[in-house]
Amino acid sequence: MGGWGRDWASHVIPELPEVELVGCVDPNPVALRLLRDQVPIPADRCFASVEAGLEAAQPDAVLVTTLLPGHVPVARAALAAGRHVLVEKPFAPSLAEARQLVGLASERGLVLMVSQNYRFFPAVREVARLVKQALLGELHQVWIDFSRPSPVGASGPNPHHGYDQPLLVDMSIHHFDLLRMILGREPVRVSCEAWNPPWSGFSGPSAAAASIVFEGGPVVSYRASWIGAGPPTPWAGKWRMDFQRGEVLWTSRGDDNSLADQVMVRRRGGEPKPVALKVMRRTDRCGSLAEFVGALRENREPESSGRDNLGSLALVAAAVESATRRETVKLPRD
Repeated sequence: MGGWGRDWASHVIPELPEVELVGCVDPNPVALRLLRDQVPIPADRCFASVEAGLEAAQPDAVLVTTLLPGHVPVARAALAAGRHVLVEKPFAPSLAEARQLVGLASERGLVLMVSQNYRFFPAVREVARLVKQALLGELHQVWIDFSRPSPVGASGPNPHHGYDQPLLVDMSIHHFDLLRMILGREPVRVSCEAWNPPWSGFSGPSAAAASIVFEGGPVVSYRASWIGAGPPTPWAGKWRMDFQRGEVLWTSRGDDNSLADQVMVRRRGGEPKPVALKVMRRTDRCGSLAEFVGALRENREPESSGRDNLGSLALVAAAVESATRRETVKLPRD
């Protein structure tokens, strides 16, 4: 129940009347006191351990909002106790641990979903439709630029400033997951360079550039930075997608989860034209939570299930390996 967990409890869960918050867990009593200042939950519904919370609250499902090292142990405990799980991204520190969780959920007949919240925005859904229907012909190249300065503040560094791979693991997972969703294909190989200027305030690489080849040939050029000096991009980055008969330029997810969604289509030889986007009832994390609830009610696998999200985690792992070894890495084929 750190800042992100409290935000889920105070701003996201109340948006879905079909979801009831029955208990909160944090071993730090200060975090639970801060929670109760923001959320009307009684003290006897706050617990110091996952086991105590599961025993007393008897939830149908568990939402895991810990920092990354807590994802696997908390999710494992919930699945072992027969509870469905919605977990923040990236859902495990390693592919091996992620596969173990997916296997456990399958054995128990439980839903394990990763909250890849960037999927649930109107521009993303529209671009995925354009690609799937091949309205501009064959897609052959994609450019993505992401830049959001994340300096160390007056109160000290944030947790991601101390990560070994703060950009690729904590941020690029969003963009890599969007690529798999929008292209409807899996990556084949990646070549990545990641670096960190000594003045950045980060322990690990705060900037990266990668070339990613997908099944069937589309090539992605990816550039991202936590330390850019220029105007920040929206959180989803700025995308340019080159097709046989034209191009699509789009972006999504503004500051404070606001809609900054825009899609422009330009046919070869023509002028760029804006695309009308469908209104989505629930976006961002509300969209993730609604998809999770829908999967439980309809007894189906959710979008961005743990099983499916193994592909996004594998791409992150391959990019990290490539940046570390400084050579192209082929992705495993399951």
